[in-house]
Amino acid sequence: MLTAYHETMPQPGKLHSTLDQHGRFLRLGADVPALLVLPEPAARPAPLLIWMHGRTAEKTLDTGRFLRLFRAGIASCSLDLPGHGERYDEVGQKPESVLKIVEQMVGELDQVTEELAARPEIDETRIAIGGISAGGMVALARCCREHTYRAICVEATTGNLEYRASSIFADPERSRRLDPIRHLEHWRPIPLLALHNLLDEWVDVDGQRFFIEAVRERHEDPSEVEFHVYTKPTGAPYEHSGFGKFSADAKTRQVDFLSKTLGATS
Repeated sequence: MLTAYHETMPQPGKLHSTLDQHGRFLRLGADVPALLVLPEPAARPAPLLIWMHGRTAEKTLDTGRFLRLFRAGIASCSLDLPGHGERYDEVGQKPESVLKIVEQMVGELDQVTEELAARPEIDETRIAIGGISAGGMVALARCCREHTYRAICVEATTGNLEYRASSIFADPERSRRLDPIRHLEHWRPIPLLALHNLLDEWVDVDGQRFFIEAVRERHEDPSEVEFHVYTKPTGAPYEHSGFGKFSADAKTRQVDFLSKTLGATS
């Protein structure tokens, strides 16, 4: 059970006023910093999205996402990746640390998920997982092992780590252990939403496209695997994450997907 030491309310003004009221800062599992946002009591026990940010970001960066989920009756728990946020270290910010970070976070997820599922405000049968960039790699890698998640939603990421890989993936042994497309024999078909930018300079869209096609082959209903690619410049840095002028559309797609797959009621 969480104690007062582990659970604190945000400082007034730190987040959007709604999140100040309904958010909680936690330490989960083996001391993983988290921001948990719970919908109004009438919407509980609520479905939950466990969300992971990308490299050089932190758990409170995208509060607009959590606000939209809150309004849809969906709880969210955003986690600091290793080396980021409250567990910042300079090495963790470097591109060559990505796979090490992904592997550590994959190993931390089970205990985090168990503790969240045990909370009375959360419906343990309706938990989704997702992330952006490095966080999305964590989600896809974790779902190539036995799990209980109901849905996956990822952005600006890949399940095909070695396709046209740059030096950030120059860790072949770890890559082979983690690369989702190498381990699809363990993939359990559940709804998946993947968003990407055609012009992404950091994560090649074709590698993700090949992964999505391989996943669809394992689904009895391929329409459960949604892949939306923004084909025009977004204005996001390196055309990579956040989707710039299409960010509102991306967030709407995610909320609609989760409302449908998790049965949320706002």
